[in-house]
Amino acid sequence: MNPLTDFKALGIQSAICHALKAHGLVKPTPIQQRAIPVILDGKDVIAQAQTGTGKTLAFVLPILEKIDIESSHVQALIVTPTRELAIQITTEIKKMIENLEGLNVLSVYGGQDVEAQLKKLKGAQHVVVATPGRLLDHVRRGSIQLHTVKMLVLDEADQMLHMGFLPEVEDIMHELSDDRQTMLFSATMPQQIRSLAKKYMIKPEDIRVKTTQITVKDIKQLVIETTDRAKQATLRQLIEQYRPYMAIIFCRTKRRASTLNEALIGFGYASDELHGDLSQAKRESVMKSFRDAKLQLLVATDVAARGLDVEGVTHVFNYDIPHDTESYIHRIGRTGRAGGKGLAITLVAPKDKMYLDIIEKGIDMQVERHKVQLPKEQSMQQQRSQRPDGDNQSANRSANRSANQGTNRIKPQRASGRNKTESPTMTYDERRAKNIQRNKERRKGSR
Repeated sequence: MNPLTDFKALGIQSAICHALKAHGLVKPTPIQQRAIPVILDGKDVIAQAQTGTGKTLAFVLPILEKIDIESSHVQALIVTPTRELAIQITTEIKKMIENLEGLNVLSVYGGQDVEAQLKKLKGAQHVVVATPGRLLDHVRRGSIQLHTVKMLVLDEADQMLHMGFLPEVEDIMHELSDDRQTMLFSATMPQQIRSLAKKYMIKPEDIRVKTTQITVKDIKQLVIETTDRAKQATLRQLIEQYRPYMAIIFCRTKRRASTLNEALIGFGYASDELHGDLSQAKRESVMKSFRDAKLQLLVATDVAARGLDVEGVTHVFNYDIPHDTESYIHRIGRTGRAGGKGLAITLVAPKDKMYLDIIEKGIDMQVERHKVQLPKEQSMQQQRSQRPDGDNQSANRSANRSANQGTNRIKPQRASGRNKTESPTMTYDERRAKNIQRNKERRKGSR
């Protein structure tokens, strides 16, 4: 068998191969094929690959191979820009070590109970997945000793740069031994990231996996021309037209995400928001509901959704267009995961045309354009909802009317993660009517 198509031939032990197979992972992706042997060989690595390419397992699998379970010290450190990504990587590691007794992993990030973390750190933790700020907090407390770390991963390094974490990353580097192995993974390679690599890495192997073509092939992309005033009504019509099973809607700011989410709830959709102003407990609760398919729509900001990997996302809506190609690719990569198909729709107002030009040049293609003709009643309702004294009762009445219409509309495809409390034969409109009633009861109970 060609070694590039077999995890075991790449050097991964049988126990982990069994775990991979149990989770439906049999064939290594291009980034895994190239990175795993190099990391197992002990070399430093600079890998340029987008999310959705399998890059997490590209460093997780060889790290697990090299852990000495007999030692109780921290041997591998994975630094990520966000709590969500830290949780996701930790979850992936736990899946892989189901058959490896005695190997421990701990996630360390802000918003957790510090005392609970301190208690866990007193035990043997072989792999630590952490965000920069909370990790340094533990270093200063003396609860984490980094001089024992033999393997360091900086995941999504470009996002750590954009979020202003590079000074903290350098502080972390100074706590590590000089003979560590360093792996840097990033979707893009700004000059500051290259400079960081040159300063702290030794003859790194440069691995690049081009993903633009993968993105274009696996995800259908559309541009919907609209106006700022008509955006909300346009989005509603698109949701009615395409009937997403699970969708992520990206907004530019936390305030816009909250405002849009409240409107969607008012229209009867099972929706929630994800952004930096939420408590950690709330963020985790929202993510659990979305992963369990209890939510149909997740309204999110870029930073909050960074590294988000949820099976079953059928659609991505760019309510606000991103301002660069990298952010666009990151966003639409939330759908079409692991070889599946997805649909990404970007709403473009006249003032957004310059950003669309930047994106199309970056992905080397012109995205198909459409215009949506809004019904007069819906357009008038949209204008009312944007007034300071918007008639919310009118919006709710309209949502109830639409819940009883559209019996000839297409039934949405259901993913395997369907909410078990729903009937498998429940139509889209029945589910929406149920959501309207649920939201009414929730609002009544909160008064």
